[in-house]
Amino acid sequence: MSEDPQSPPAESVRVSVVVPVFNPNEAFDELIASLDRQTLDRSRFEVLLCDDGSDEKTRERLATVESTRPHVRVLYLPHSGWPGTPRNEGVAAARGRYVQFVDQDDWLFESALEALCDYADEHGSDVVVGKEVGIGRPLPRRIYRRDVPDAKLGEDPLLEMLTPHKMFRTAFLREKQVRFPDGKVRLEDHLFVMRAYFEARTISILGSVPCYAWVKRSGSASSSRIDPESYFPHLEAVLDLVERYTEPGRLRDRLLRHWFRGKILKRVAGKRMVGYPAEYRTRLLDAVVPIVQRRFGPGVDAGLAFPQRIRAALLRADRRADLVAFARFEKEMECRVAVTSASWSRGGGLSLGLRVAITRDGQDALVFDDGGTLTSLPVPMDGLPTGLLEAGRELRNDRIELVLPGEGSSVRHLASASLRKRSTTTIAIDPLRVFGPDDESREARIIAKVRRAGWTFDVPLTSDAATLAGAGRSPLLAGRTCTPVAARGGAVELRRVWPGGRFKDLAGRAVRRMRSRAHRR
Repeated sequence: MSEDPQSPPAESVRVSVVVPVFNPNEAFDELIASLDRQTLDRSRFEVLLCDDGSDEKTRERLATVESTRPHVRVLYLPHSGWPGTPRNEGVAAARGRYVQFVDQDDWLFESALEALCDYADEHGSDVVVGKEVGIGRPLPRRIYRRDVPDAKLGEDPLLEMLTPHKMFRTAFLREKQVRFPDGKVRLEDHLFVMRAYFEARTISILGSVPCYAWVKRSGSASSSRIDPESYFPHLEAVLDLVERYTEPGRLRDRLLRHWFRGKILKRVAGKRMVGYPAEYRTRLLDAVVPIVQRRFGPGVDAGLAFPQRIRAALLRADRRADLVAFARFEKEMECRVAVTSASWSRGGGLSLGLRVAITRDGQDALVFDDGGTLTSLPVPMDGLPTGLLEAGRELRNDRIELVLPGEGSSVRHLASASLRKRSTTTIAIDPLRVFGPDDESREARIIAKVRRAGWTFDVPLTSDAATLAGAGRSPLLAGRTCTPVAARGGAVELRRVWPGGRFKDLAGRAVRRMRSRAHRR
């Protein structure tokens, strides 16, 4: 295909946006619109639409996009059935200093390309992990807490996001021959990104600028149940890569733990494990038990959470009936967080006394002796490693967090408190944090996130009406008049007067700003 005489000259192209395309739906228009909105001048980037043998209608659609945008090129490729080959062809054709991979259902924030290129130039990056924002899906938050110009595997949380939605220096990919596997290969993203991580001189995290919108669409491949016989050999290919680039020891164990936790232990936990048909469960365990026995030793287990260590030991010993019994125990646990008292402070905070109960069949589900050993597990542990039921480390980190559900699967933090060796605590929430300055909502339902001995529970905060009524009227510094109420099922909601009380809101926020400035001094 000849180069368009109006397209930007190769020496001026900072980044090539590589998009594997196959019969896209309407979401593709959102992607193109987001590329049209980029703050980086169109003369400084190109878009390579790598068509994986789409139908005639799609080819016409792509031709229209190309004909109206000189910086867009379409690569018409034979059908491969997977995005790896189109991405490789995009890298081969790229003229930009960097390559940014984008999937056809996602989109970029308007300053993404400019910010990523500037950051990569500044730090000499081979790989830049730009901040991804989940649309309809939860994403890890720790990796984006701060900018990290020179991130290190095993020290910084790079494994939290192994999607290919990153920027790579083009010459680096070519020189090191970092490629996606051709054909239908599960976990091909992990193979590509990990190889890049191992080969890179500088990996940078740009956590302060939203760059990539990762959109969850119905019917995506990630939501379907895996085929054990075909999936786990691909997982082993990733493990082979890790072992090839690392020596036995702490770093290797830390890296292997990521896949053990996320790709195996998660699949044999609680409700998920119990819900498998017996035939599928047998196939799954036939595939994973040998991998656990060969690949994951005590050093890997040492960094797992308490319930994961139990699952790992049962898998390694091939105690299948006990593994199912343990999963059933997890599934049958119920958590309830109840308000035992409620009162307003003069400073505008709502103080709530809370009681946390985790039960099974009406009894305490998690009972520990003075040494932190679990004594209430109805699963035999004989023949397994000594100390397997000791959860001292996890018990020291028990916490409760109050949050508000946001868009999609996101949540907004309100307050938190320690639950170390306790089932009761007091926690204060600020109504002006619950309702932001531009928030016009009249009520907010509060969710409790409980961490207990390595298990986590997300449940509604509950109360009876009389307990909440004891709080009385909210004070001036709480902002607009707020009332905690027990809604249907006892779920706690904070309701406020709207739109009246604007000046109370302004007064409350002014006082908080003064407090914050005084605290910083």
